[in-house]
Amino acid sequence: MLRDEINKALEVLKSGGVILYPTDTIWGLGCDATNEAAVDKLLKIKNRPAEKSLIVLLDVDSKLQSYVTEIPDVAYDLIEYAESPLTIIFSGAKNLAQNVINADGSVGVRIVKHDFCTPLIQRFRKPIVSTSANLSGQPSPKFFDDIDPAILAAVDYVVDFEQENRSNRKPSTIMKLSSGGQFEFIRK
Repeated sequence: MLRDEINKALEVLKSGGVILYPTDTIWGLGCDATNEAAVDKLLKIKNRPAEKSLIVLLDVDSKLQSYVTEIPDVAYDLIEYAESPLTIIFSGAKNLAQNVINADGSVGVRIVKHDFCTPLIQRFRKPIVSTSANLSGQPSPKFFDDIDPAILAAVDYVVDFEQENRSNRKPSTIMKLSSGGQFEFIRK
C-alpha cells in the first residue's frame, strides 16, 4: 500500500500537480519545488500571498549543495543531532522555482525522516515544497480530519497514508543560519 501511494504521488508531482500528504510534522501541501507553475497552483489552493516563505523538503543532507550556495559546516551537525524536525533557513538559494525563494534570496530546508516523504523524495530526485495544509490565516490542522474540505477538493491527489494517525504533531522548529554559522530561532 505504501509503495502504491508513493507511486501515485510521484506521478502527480512529475505532472506539475499538488499533493496533500503526511510529513514528519503536520499534514502538508506539496509540489515540485523546481516548477514555478506548480508552486503557483499550490499558493492559489492555499490562498497564500507569494511573498510568504515556503519550506522545501529533501531526503538527505548531501543534496543541500544542489540548492544552497553556502552551507556552514555547523548545518550538518544541527541536522544530524536535531531531536525533532528542524527547518534551517539558508542564504543563497539556487536551482529552485523563483516563487519558492524568499525576497532576500534565502530558502527554508528540512531534511525529512519519514516513512512516506523520504522514499518519495528519493524517487522524485528533486525537492518538494511543504506548507501546512490549511487556508492562509487559518490554524494548521493537527489531524487529517481537521483539513478544510476546500483544500481536499482543490488538490490533485490526497495521499492515503497515516490519515488515522492521532499522535500529537506540530510544525518544525525553524532556525535561520548565517553563512558564518551564527543562528537564531524563528520558531521553536
